[in-house]
Amino acid sequence: MKRRVVVTGLAPITSLGTGKDVFWEGLVQGKSGIKKITTFETAHLRSQIAGEITDFNPLDFLDKREASQMDRVCHFSIAAADMAVKDAGIKLEEEDGVVVGTGLGSMVTCDTQHAVYHTKGYRFLHPLTIPMGMSNASAGHISQRYGLKGAGFTLATACSSGTHAIGEAYRLIKDGYANVNVAGGSEATLSPAIFSAWCVMRILTRRNDTPEIACRPYSKDRDGMVLGEGAGFVIVEELEHALKRGAHIYAEIIGYGTSYDASHITAPDAHGQSLAINKALGEQNTKPEQVDYINGHGTGTQLNDKTETESAKLVFGESIRKIPMSSIKPQIGHTLGASGALGLIASCMAMQHNIMPPTVNYTTPDPECDLDYVPNTARKAELNRIMVNSFGFGGNNGVLLIKRYA
Repeated sequence: MKRRVVVTGLAPITSLGTGKDVFWEGLVQGKSGIKKITTFETAHLRSQIAGEITDFNPLDFLDKREASQMDRVCHFSIAAADMAVKDAGIKLEEEDGVVVGTGLGSMVTCDTQHAVYHTKGYRFLHPLTIPMGMSNASAGHISQRYGLKGAGFTLATACSSGTHAIGEAYRLIKDGYANVNVAGGSEATLSPAIFSAWCVMRILTRRNDTPEIACRPYSKDRDGMVLGEGAGFVIVEELEHALKRGAHIYAEIIGYGTSYDASHITAPDAHGQSLAINKALGEQNTKPEQVDYINGHGTGTQLNDKTETESAKLVFGESIRKIPMSSIKPQIGHTLGASGALGLIASCMAMQHNIMPPTVNYTTPDPECDLDYVPNTARKAELNRIMVNSFGFGGNNGVLLIKRYA
């Protein structure tokens, strides 16, 4: 018998604020965390806006010495892990594990130290550049913080990293390798060189004068995505373990699908996406018409939104006309490796409140994106099964399926 796995703690850090309550309130009220970037000069760049986090203080979670020896992505990870543990009301044990996803890892450190090397010379590099800059630093610090010696690792699958991290944590528990895992995704990409590199790809929106309404997933007048930073962490727990300690259960994970497109390094493929969706549905023989809502990938680029719509039609057929799908990215930005984890958190909150968050900034119907995207206003509905989509560069696809615990 495969064991049942539930989510018992939630912790988002986004440009809407820190913590699940401010995150959820911002989503359902249609608030925006998108603004002009303040941490470096952007006047010369095509895009100048992002989901920048300006009200987060790492010293609320770390002492000054600890914080100085970590990249910003680790600050987000540790803070979110701490809040998820507190939200779950759990005392972690030595045998518990941690699984973290990140698309680009410690890029702020790498960018900063690269600049130091070329302007001052190698003798001025931070002596901890390597441990600060490695992609698995977040997981290492979390395991050390809680004394976790159980099964875990770090995943880097671009924009699906957070989804894969939670999915693999789910598998470890389902298959009997763990009882509890701290799992999630984290990203901090707002440094000059990295952001500039995104700009030269020409996939970021150029609506710099109206940041709050710039990103427009599924709308015909969409002109690109907006980057965001942040983290989303959850506590994933074996059901009997959770019940024994009287934990609050947000949702039960009942499906996880992963696939490759094997077609293009950046352009998405509907067939590849549909493979991951079908795997998630097939794990417990969920019928397509049983899904009540899809938390979409919805980046706001022409190709991504069209392809996601196509893959949904491939899997769900005509029943997709009755299944709403929305994207939270126009409110918090595309947080890359954290986006799937934040999508799962939003979905758990949606199930708790029976409210679907909207796709804000939807202005113009697109004949190629012709589904119900919950435009502009949150909507009440009975939500018993929710799917979370994540599709990343490299053709990495990750899909999670949750249901109301009963």
